[in-house]
Amino acid sequence: MLAIRLEEELERQLDLLVKARGSNRSAIVREAIVRYLEDNEDLELARLALTGMSGSKSIAAVRKDLGLDS
Repeated sequence: MLAIRLEEELERQLDLLVKARGSNRSAIVREAIVRYLEDNEDLELARLALTGMSGSKSIAAVRKDLGLDS
């Protein structure tokens, strides 16, 4: 169980979304938290991938590696 306090404007926006989707506050907030956590996981994976990269290649080198230039 989790209880949060929202500013009036944020609560108003949440209620508009709830009404538009025909859902409820809990479902919308749960979905938002899941998306937030997934986005942060993706961001961390991207950071890890970037730390494993070594330098860069010119477009000419990439084309040659892919056999696009003879």
